[in-house]
Amino acid sequence: MHQVFDPDNLLWSGLSRIVDFIGLSIFWAVMCLPVITIGPATAALYYTVVKCFREGEKAAFTIYFRAFKENFKKGALATFIVLPVAALLAFGYAVMRANWGSDLGAVLFVAYDIAIIIPIGIVCWLFPVIGRFEMSLKDAFKISLTLCISHLPSSVIVALLTIECFSEMINRWWPVFFTPVLWMLLCSLFFERIFPRYMQDEKEETQ
Repeated sequence: MHQVFDPDNLLWSGLSRIVDFIGLSIFWAVMCLPVITIGPATAALYYTVVKCFREGEKAAFTIYFRAFKENFKKGALATFIVLPVAALLAFGYAVMRANWGSDLGAVLFVAYDIAIIIPIGIVCWLFPVIGRFEMSLKDAFKISLTLCISHLPSSVIVALLTIECFSEMINRWWPVFFTPVLWMLLCSLFFERIFPRYMQDEKEETQ
């Protein structure tokens, strides 16, 4: 019986991970509701997913709220910058889609779809960079641009993955219970292969 109620056994560890998975997804969605908090909420979610689901740390909600607080100012300012650009890109997409009927319109629509992958890719890098690195917002934008261009295949995959995840959450209500954490986990498969070399560089520069 002692083994059954041992919090470190496989059953309770599995249940704890499920609670963290669903709970963090819901918390992220709730924390994004003021809109301007999308940045710090996403930066904190990425950091927490890496620490808890990849590195095995516990107290996921404590880690999340601490990371949210630490990244609030920088993440909110980044959101304030990104949102108008996102609105402009969305407007351009709507215009291009409306002119899809003609041959020229179809070509321009496809070209626009390809072109916006770059800014979407930069944003996909930005908030994980804010969550994982101690740097100014200006440097976060610069390194996100560098990472997006230097690792373009990964950036394209992550951008398409992000679009798909958000489409699912917008079109249906129930994916919000698991999609945010799943999204960050999938992104981390690409980002965490690349971030360590930059972390090492940053560490060497501070010594």
